[in-house]
Amino acid sequence: MPPNPRTPVLVGYGQINYRQEANGQDDNPEPVDLMAEAARAAADARVLEAVDSVRVVNLLSARYRDPGLLLGQRIGADNPATRYSGIGGNVPQTLVNRACADIQHGRADVVLVAGAEMWRTRMQLRASGRRLGYTEQDESVPLPEGSDENVPMAGAAEDRIGLDRPSFIYPMFEQALRISTGESSDDHRKRIGELWARFNEVAVANPHAWIRKPVAAEDIWQQGPTNRMVSWPYTKLMNSNNMVDQSAALILTSVEAATRLKIPAERWVYPYAGTDSHDTYAISERAELHRSPAIRIGGTRALELAGLGIDDVDHVDLYSCFPSAVQVAAAELGLLVDDPARPLTVTGGLTFAGGPWSNYVAHSIATMAELLVANPGHRGLITANGGYLTKHSFGVYGTEPPSTEFRWEDTQSEVDREPTRTAAVEWEGVGTVEAWTTPFDRDGQPEKTFLAVRTPDGRRTLALINDQATAADTVRDDIGEAEVTVHADGSATLL
Repeated sequence: MPPNPRTPVLVGYGQINYRQEANGQDDNPEPVDLMAEAARAAADARVLEAVDSVRVVNLLSARYRDPGLLLGQRIGADNPATRYSGIGGNVPQTLVNRACADIQHGRADVVLVAGAEMWRTRMQLRASGRRLGYTEQDESVPLPEGSDENVPMAGAAEDRIGLDRPSFIYPMFEQALRISTGESSDDHRKRIGELWARFNEVAVANPHAWIRKPVAAEDIWQQGPTNRMVSWPYTKLMNSNNMVDQSAALILTSVEAATRLKIPAERWVYPYAGTDSHDTYAISERAELHRSPAIRIGGTRALELAGLGIDDVDHVDLYSCFPSAVQVAAAELGLLVDDPARPLTVTGGLTFAGGPWSNYVAHSIATMAELLVANPGHRGLITANGGYLTKHSFGVYGTEPPSTEFRWEDTQSEVDREPTRTAAVEWEGVGTVEAWTTPFDRDGQPEKTFLAVRTPDGRRTLALINDQATAADTVRDDIGEAEVTVHADGSATLL
């Protein structure tokens, strides 16, 4: 039986890597230009002119009031509705989920989801005292829907000690993972180096990846002249790579519109189902630092809505800003991290394929679509993560027409029933180290150490070691479950 005419279908998926060196403010494209180029790679002019809704992923390298308005003008769309998202790696999949629901219910017909970052060019220009040029819109341009959807990603405990960025928090999750298994530090670092080397192998074969040079596992986990330690135990090659100029565009329509626009059916990819939810916003309130109830519940439910189990999925792309994000997601979803038949990425991940801030998942969806079209009958799972393993979005895709309508669910009510932990913000006393990370300076020296400390009554407090000599000790020694004195000002001393 043919699908319902309002069934949403992904019909266009374009990706752009801009590799030219910055020549001057007036000689460079701007992010909205890259989005237009990616849109033209996704579909021909006839389809782009039919776009009635443009939804743009939040940009950090340029400040537009309504980038969707500019993008619509560049592709020749006739006054489309626009939306601009908040910040987060979950956003592209969330926008696709919303677009599918809107198409299915007749609120939109041809939707363009796009994003771009030119952080590499912006940083090159800044180094020479220049700035990235982009079209400035005055305040008469109304702010589009969605631009106020940001939520705080930290609480009082995190703010108190400056635990305020992914490069600090994800390595703490990594230590929590290691401590939970009892693995030695060296064995663990070798293992995650091997995990990232497998991601690199996928990137080498991905024509859209930013870094396609083979990198051996030992060159990933060991620090060196071009691979400095960022925050123990993560080297630079274990961090998301935001020094890219990349764009991706996705075009979704109804089956009816795709047929009317004569888009070849062999390019169609059906979104089967999606879910969205979030874990506890404050890190200090997570029940365990190496778990994610929202991934377990949201990912499992997305598959259930599609009528599938994890073993029915042929291709997977787990959000991969840092190794801990991949390992947590794999454990929650029941995936092996070293299955040669089903790698955990289709792109190569944010280190090697590229980490254009909030827009990576637009690339992973586009790459997944290409892979599914090349393998008719296969199914794929996309996971998307924003914040600090905080906001999550999932999508299930396939080339066969779905047996039911697209199904989406907000799984937050079930996530909210999961246990959390009480944060002890201004606690002082003797506790045990639950996890830690030690940031390094640009000269390769440990600077300080962030600690997650379990109090005797089972609460969690966050603390900071400011002494550089002690910070160096936390790199040399395994301080997991060591006793530590936390002082009233949030500083800490190892016992």
